[in-house]
Amino acid sequence: MNLKISFQIAKTHLLTKKRQTLIAMLGVTFGIAMFIVMISIIKGVNQFLEDSALDATPHVRIYKEITSNHPSLIEEANPTGLNIIYHQLPKNELANIKNGLQIAANIEKESAVFGVSPQLSSQVFFNKGPIPISGQIAGVEILKEDKLYNLKKRIKAGSMEALLSTPNGILMGKILARNLNVKTGDKITITTPTGNLKLVKVVGIYGFGIQTVDGVKCYANISMVQEILQKDKSYITDIHIKMKDAQAALNYSKILRNQYGYKTQDWAEANSAFLAGDKIRNGMVIIVSITLLVVAGFGIYNIMNMNVINKMKDIAILKATGFAGNDIISIFLIQSIIIGILGALLGILIGFGLSYSVSVMPFDAGDFLDIKTFPVVFQGKYYAMGMAFGVITTLLAGYFPARKASKIDPVAILRG
Repeated sequence: MNLKISFQIAKTHLLTKKRQTLIAMLGVTFGIAMFIVMISIIKGVNQFLEDSALDATPHVRIYKEITSNHPSLIEEANPTGLNIIYHQLPKNELANIKNGLQIAANIEKESAVFGVSPQLSSQVFFNKGPIPISGQIAGVEILKEDKLYNLKKRIKAGSMEALLSTPNGILMGKILARNLNVKTGDKITITTPTGNLKLVKVVGIYGFGIQTVDGVKCYANISMVQEILQKDKSYITDIHIKMKDAQAALNYSKILRNQYGYKTQDWAEANSAFLAGDKIRNGMVIIVSITLLVVAGFGIYNIMNMNVINKMKDIAILKATGFAGNDIISIFLIQSIIIGILGALLGILIGFGLSYSVSVMPFDAGDFLDIKTFPVVFQGKYYAMGMAFGVITTLLAGYFPARKASKIDPVAILRG
């Protein structure tokens, strides 16, 4: 088998049927281009949503679980007897973590831990006008909180540092600030669940781009929140932890639960609904992508099959002049490879161009997402996948008709 001669014949076939060659190449081109555009956009959206969720979520959260599932006095007095108790009310137990500051300090010393933020969280009402709006206030050490969540870059108005010099200052979510019609410098009254009042000053407005955070949460100095809740300086309700490796948090959460006896929640548990949706979207991407490429592959197969039928007399002459079946196969495989490579390269260029155009397209998601343009992922592996699938598809699409052509009887063809 002389590959040089086979290549020359394959090139002649392609050039003599330019329109047919172009149609086959475009089938590969647009299949791969659409595959790249679709997977880049959907993967970009998934990545953006995942990053947004993880940015606003601690890798591990330690807190005390409040429950009404406690034994009553009757059960304790007569544990082996039959006790029927209806509508048991929860005990008036504190939500604080005992020795929480010391626990946070111990965790912070761990080499795998990136940062720790002890905090005191409470439900409050924001009073401006006749209608109070419910929300949450988190008393924190703002520099430690900034290390975990990069708050400084999320400030939309005012400054994070102003909280350090303003004892009664708060950082308010942008949606909550809009609902209350307040801006930096304004003062507002907050009411705790026990009825305590505090006049606070808005020193900054932040935005995570997540409605459940920006529309509810405020940050304040932990000492101020302890004061308005009438708690001592060691009173904290939560410990937020960020790990250097997010995956390590899944196991570390269990270790902390066993070590300290408090309820722990890792980022996967906190975002379980989102992660389930992410798996569904990824599954849809795979199904639609394979469908696109397979449809393109069948189109190429039909074109290559017609090409073989149209070249029956040429094949008969080649076989009559001494070409073996493998030589015939090699001629059509070379045609398929050329179509596949050229079509795949053009598809990659068009796919990249369209993806880039989408990535710079302005996108206003309102208050739901903090995003200015469509999220698009540019990863080389998707382009390599498109290239490989384009070449493999055209190779298979050319092989089966070529194998059929290699078995024809040249005498029967020439006789007509």
